Amino acid sequence: MNRVPPNGIESGAVLGPEESTYASHERPGAKPLILDIKGNSLDDGPGIRTVVFFKGCPLSCLWCHNPESKTPAVEISFDPTACVGCDTCLRTCREGALSRDSTFFVDRGRCSLCFECVESCPSGALGKVGRSMTVDAILTEIVKDKPFFDNSGGGATLSGGEPTLFMGYLSELLQKLHAKQVHTLIETCGYFDFHRFEDLVLPYVESVYYDIKLIDDSEHTRCCGIGNRTILHNFALLVSSARISGKEVLPRTPLVPGITDTEANLKAIADFLCRHGVEKASLQPYNPLWPEKARKIGVSSKFGTTATAADWMPREHVSRCKDIFVRAGIEV
Repeated sequence: MNRVPPNGIESGAVLGPEESTYASHERPGAKPLILDIKGNSLDDGPGIRTVVFFKGCPLSCLWCHNPESKTPAVEISFDPTACVGCDTCLRTCREGALSRDSTFFVDRGRCSLCFECVESCPSGALGKVGRSMTVDAILTEIVKDKPFFDNSGGGATLSGGEPTLFMGYLSELLQKLHAKQVHTLIETCGYFDFHRFEDLVLPYVESVYYDIKLIDDSEHTRCCGIGNRTILHNFALLVSSARISGKEVLPRTPLVPGITDTEANLKAIADFLCRHGVEKASLQPYNPLWPEKARKIGVSSKFGTTATAADWMPREHVSRCKDIFVRAGIEV
């Protein structure tokens, strides 16, 4: 039986140039900056995992929990809670880009990113966000935890940001992890060229955690910076492919107050998943800690300062959101 999802996007549909373009987002041949490699993680897939966070994302979600991952370029951060007030950095900066009268301490319009202030800071309050790493260097970091993977059913999770911005680099890393018999999982926003993904990534990954945030295209554009036609189209293709290959595809929806957690949006997402025969999904309760991370890189958000956005999501509300999916026959 043919299933047609909302927005009229069929699994075999051909998208127009605006919806299908990825050239301005994917960076063929480019090497990513790495934000962090976090071991002993229990929240990013099965078992004990090591998570690699890539820097750069084609989306710009208002509530991004990793705002330092949005731009692929290196950045400077300032943590006022770690500052000891020694003023060493003020004397070091030759551009005069640092000031205690500045809202974010660092005037990023004047900063040349020489990072001399970072090197001179004795407390670590100033930091460099993003570092270059070879595939082999990342592989070494991950493989040292393989005994934990083997004993717990864990592995490596590649997250971000958006790892598919660097498809060639991602493919090389996945192939080397695959050769080491490390379970691989990627977390993606779904905005990529599917054919390159199918050729370079899918053969070497066991699981794909796939974000579906908003069904309405205009709302997705308003809240995430781009429309969702490519994302929904890719999901349809991926689910169809997974039925043949046996790969795990887990759709995930972040519950953002007043945006993604509305009954209308959740019902629409549940309907979309049912139309594609999806029986399991994940709902992620809102985490209000991200605004502090944004301020460290000189970014403020009106959304992040509202009373609702500053609070943890009540369990009762999360349960009501889950019930919408459960009533549709989707395990959460």
